[in-house]
Amino acid sequence: MPRKVSARRHILTQLALLVVAAFVLAPLWGLLRLALDASLHGAPTEFRLWPLEPSLRVFADMWKTPSQSLSYLGLLRNSLIIAGGATLAAIFFGAASAYAFARFRFPGRQGGLFAILVGAFLPLVALMTPLYLLLETIHLRSTMFGLILVYAAFNLPFCIWNMRAAFQSITKELEEAAFLDGAGFWQAFWLITLPNALPSIGVTALVAFLMGYSEFAIGWLFIERSSNATLAMALWGVRSLGAVPWSQLAALALMMSLPIVIIFLVLQRALFDRLNFADLKS
Repeated sequence: MPRKVSARRHILTQLALLVVAAFVLAPLWGLLRLALDASLHGAPTEFRLWPLEPSLRVFADMWKTPSQSLSYLGLLRNSLIIAGGATLAAIFFGAASAYAFARFRFPGRQGGLFAILVGAFLPLVALMTPLYLLLETIHLRSTMFGLILVYAAFNLPFCIWNMRAAFQSITKELEEAAFLDGAGFWQAFWLITLPNALPSIGVTALVAFLMGYSEFAIGWLFIERSSNATLAMALWGVRSLGAVPWSQLAALALMMSLPIVIIFLVLQRALFDRLNFADLKS
């Protein structure tokens, strides 16, 4: 029987949620207000709740020429290729490693897990020099494929640990039942284990994608051709030009965030439906 909540407690809860919502939405409104203000010629000098000269011109300018050589769609294409390629590679190799750590016992297992955990805490900038020399040696430093390999390598520790926990939560009896029905090892993995772990794999993939999509420091060091630049690099490039209108920065930041919001909205229902289904089965 559900417990009754007093009116006072209900009101206090709603007020607390409103305060949290205000802290979350205020920065977003600040970005949108800056992006819609065509009167800005540099940094804002006074606080305003509404744009002084409301206009969509800044969004149109950032759509056409956010960088010197690429349009917004060109930068978005590069960002999706690099982040998507790194995510696919990290998920593919991470799932294989995670399943091995979750299901099998072999010498060096604990030491390997600890080494992977240590790798997850290493900052990107700490490995800039060795990565620069390594990719320069194999002639991949200034290519998008080289950047995909770097981002995939940095995503692997997180992917392995997160997906290992997902595979461990799936009981072995499900796989053993598939074996009794005549399924082979790979059939049991693809048809039983992997579908049950998809919610955790989806969340892991989304986090890995965000890392590759938003990172710019490594990309700025490795990518030399402007035709291979990403949205994150273009955003930093606009900021580094000096006294540029902050409306351009705000507009490009919102346009960069829009694909992530769309991806999340598309995947949200599938992920939550699978999570709810897994809860009902358990």
